[in-house]
Amino acid sequence: MLKYPILLPISLMVFLALLTFWINQTVQEEASRMTGVSRHAPDYMLYNFVSTRTDASGRIKYVLAASQMRHYPDSDYTELDRPRFTQFGENMPYTQIYGQRGKISGNGKLVEFVKQVKVVRQATAEKGEMQLKTEQLFVEPDTDIAYTDLPVTILQQPGSVVTGTGMRFDKKSETMQLFNRVHVHYERAPVAVNAAPAAQAGKPKKPARSSKKTRPDTGQ
Repeated sequence: MLKYPILLPISLMVFLALLTFWINQTVQEEASRMTGVSRHAPDYMLYNFVSTRTDASGRIKYVLAASQMRHYPDSDYTELDRPRFTQFGENMPYTQIYGQRGKISGNGKLVEFVKQVKVVRQATAEKGEMQLKTEQLFVEPDTDIAYTDLPVTILQQPGSVVTGTGMRFDKKSETMQLFNRVHVHYERAPVAVNAAPAAQAGKPKKPARSSKKTRPDTGQ
């Protein structure tokens, strides 16, 4: 017989408690290690992604598309490959934005375009097509505002070129601000010239025909 029989169940309980604690610690360490490696892994992906947003009246406000979309749960950000953003407005020219990569914030309020970013504003009867090129551009779809701190190049048809560093564009008011190192090369649109009179003026004149008749020599 054991001298102290109550010590056996107590010892067994202590052993089981220590074993449980050890297993729990081991599992947590392994989970932490695995989380540290894969915490930025996407939880879902979509190919040929297209998202359309409409206003209160049902008109299309903008369309966002990409060749691939990946959502990351740790940051709630969405990454895009080759994003294409088309923004519409009532009685206004539409604007398209392209890039090699993109990112959407968790609340969808901010879209970032990165690498070889190009903005194209449709031509109107009063203004020619406008193109903007930069390496990074932030767009707020709900406020129709786009901005960047990097250098930009703006091409305005027929031949104006504007360069600068730092830009803010407000589509609603159709205003654009450039903040630093701004250079402008402006070309006036060619004036149409009536080519017909000029061509006639430069053409050599034909000699006038004489209307005087000569009588044959009869020898008289």
